[in-house]
Amino acid sequence: MKIAAVFALTFLTSLPLAFAQESDEANAVLQTERDLATAYLKSDAEGIAQGVMEDYTLTDSMGKITTRADDIGEARKNDPKYEIFENYDMKVRLHGDTAVVTGKTHTKGVSGGKPFDFQFQFTDTFVKDGGRWRLLAGHVSKLPSKPSTD
Repeated sequence: MKIAAVFALTFLTSLPLAFAQESDEANAVLQTERDLATAYLKSDAEGIAQGVMEDYTLTDSMGKITTRADDIGEARKNDPKYEIFENYDMKVRLHGDTAVVTGKTHTKGVSGGKPFDFQFQFTDTFVKDGGRWRLLAGHVSKLPSKPSTD
């Protein structure tokens, strides 16, 4: 009976540490997600290159698949030029060295000389690579436009 109590006590006292470590990792993933949004906002090709894996792919809202090279090329051309690139309502799920983030993104700017203002639902998959979280794959679905209140 004493042995069972010791095991139970040991398990219960280790729970806060396990939750704290998972929380730290979740925060690190979310910070990486925010850093990438800033890199895209600023057309920071180097920031994008560091934040996404070499074999990264994005399936966009039209079903087109783009790559890391595509995103870096757009950043170097500064097209699209973002005024807003903001993620919100994000939730992260951790599975070892893999994390899945779901959330919403608001983008606004100019692409090919034409203005845009979109909201997306996204799913991003991150992997821990060399001790840091990097984006491996993403998928976005365009959300319906909000009706004008004019």
